[in-house]
Amino acid sequence: MSFLLQPLHLFCLMIIGWANKHQQEVIEYLRTENQVLKEKLGKKRILLNDDQRRRLSVKGKVLGRKRHEQIGTLFSPDTILRWHKKLVTKKWDCSNRGKRKSGRPRLPGEAKQLVIRIAKENSCWGYDRIADAVANVGYKISDESVRKILKEQGIEPAPDRKGQTTWSTFLKVHWEVLAAIDFTTVEVWTKGGLVTFYLLFVIELKTRRVHFAGYTTNPHGVWMKQIARNLSDEEDGFLPEKRKLIMGRDSTFGESFREILKQSDIQPIVLPPRSPNLNAFIERFFMLTQN
Repeated sequence: MSFLLQPLHLFCLMIIGWANKHQQEVIEYLRTENQVLKEKLGKKRILLNDDQRRRLSVKGKVLGRKRHEQIGTLFSPDTILRWHKKLVTKKWDCSNRGKRKSGRPRLPGEAKQLVIRIAKENSCWGYDRIADAVANVGYKISDESVRKILKEQGIEPAPDRKGQTTWSTFLKVHWEVLAAIDFTTVEVWTKGGLVTFYLLFVIELKTRRVHFAGYTTNPHGVWMKQIARNLSDEEDGFLPEKRKLIMGRDSTFGESFREILKQSDIQPIVLPPRSPNLNAFIERFFMLTQN
């Protein structure tokens, strides 16, 4: 019996060894390919959508931190595990949802009454501030839900609730969640002649932190939609913590651009015609860069 088993064992070991060698060769190639891609990209940021993050995080979680570090992929183990926690555990795990109806859960009556009372007692408070106040007593509510409740009750939103509310009052009310966006231009001599480049900047009003969103010779709709997606990206965007974005009436900031922002709960604040003074923070930044 032992004589019959020995060749079988040897054959199995040979097969296992060949498979391991084959897998190692595949891994080495993929590592080299990733390294070449990293060198090619340099410091450019790779922007992924939710589905791409989900697919990577599912595989990365199984791989584990130690093996992930040994491979040296495009994304760090911390990034992969963070995606897994946020996108897999929370957003993509439907095991406990059962047959729950789609949409937001109904707000209890006392939460709605609290929203109404706070709005009436604080006539210059915006949706975000009211939502934060309600959250402080244990009710999680979005600014959009606050807007709907007040609309049902015929209560005007700030700053329209008071006819004499000034722009400075509006800024103070929403200071924590405000940002502004605008273009500046530079003329560059190229082989084809003088070319106008449009540079897009975003500034966080509270901190004066400035973000360079991108540049182009033609800020068309497709380009602007990609900019909106980049800015509102949950992981890498500049605006996820902001709720209002001040912008001019330039047609460049069109409906498709604004709609993408709204999908991320970022409200576009379109300024009146010929009022650059209302976007003074970013205009001041442009003046400093030109001096």
